[in-house]
Amino acid sequence: MKAMLLDAPGKPLRLAEVPRPEPGAAQVRVKVAACGVCRTDLHVADGDLTEPKLPIIPGHEIVGRVDAMGAGVTRFTLGQRVGIPWLGHTCGTCPYCREGHENLCDHPGFTGYQIDGGYAEYTVADADYCFPIPQGLGDVEAAPLLCAGLIGYRSLRMAGKCRTLGIYGFGAAAHIVAQVARHEGIESYAFTRAGDSQAQTFARELGCVWAGASDAAPPQPLDAAIIFAPVGALVPLALKAVRKGGTVVLGGIHMSEIPPMPYRILWEERVIRSVANLTRKDAEEFLDLAPRVPVRTHTTAVPLAEANMALDRLRRGDLTGALVLVP
Repeated sequence: MKAMLLDAPGKPLRLAEVPRPEPGAAQVRVKVAACGVCRTDLHVADGDLTEPKLPIIPGHEIVGRVDAMGAGVTRFTLGQRVGIPWLGHTCGTCPYCREGHENLCDHPGFTGYQIDGGYAEYTVADADYCFPIPQGLGDVEAAPLLCAGLIGYRSLRMAGKCRTLGIYGFGAAAHIVAQVARHEGIESYAFTRAGDSQAQTFARELGCVWAGASDAAPPQPLDAAIIFAPVGALVPLALKAVRKGGTVVLGGIHMSEIPPMPYRILWEERVIRSVANLTRKDAEEFLDLAPRVPVRTHTTAVPLAEANMALDRLRRGDLTGALVLVP
């Protein structure tokens, strides 16, 4: 089968012919129909995340159909459409797993990082970490739900009960969160790079009540803010934008250094919290909610062989919505 391989961080992905994987016990093989290009893939390719299996097939926003099943698989049937997310395996025995926090597992496996992912024609995954994809969305449109949607959903829940929400970095995750927030009666305020009128217009089209530069003050203090852009300098700006007792959620897996900041902008019981990975419960809840919103993703399909170009576009911020690879 054809696959895009990362041989070493900092190197372009390599189009290769590799053996088609065979599912082991409790695994399914999936014929990939679409795989979203996520900023986490960029962090893996650029070496920001330092523990990849090499060579690795990246990709963890995977939509496809079950092509073969290993012994013991009963959740799915041949031909069924499924999604494969970032969380590919947990140990089930560490304190975090036992306490319902499998996203913090001490011995996890992540798709497209330690487990070969979806930048390929076929992939293999643990059946217990795959999910049925709701009807009503095509394969390409569904792919961003598997990480941008799931991490955005978890970030929104970590923000707590709020009426006004700031969203910093209006990319794939933000454009999904904005739709969920509007569905739940939350007013969203979009913060983008200065002068990015295209992103600001896009945010308003998705229901944001205000859109402006990341260093601008919103029209009113916010109850909470989510930072999706991997830019540490946004943390003090978001803290200044939230009210007393407000929460700033860091929704990315990697971020540049947070600069020194005065304690007074954190004082008055403001909270900074990070989001790590996802749980299978997150996936079940969000994939049930998405068609009821309904979430409509904005996607651009790209041939698998052009994965490097897609990553470059993501690196430059040269896109609206999400890019999706199609084998």
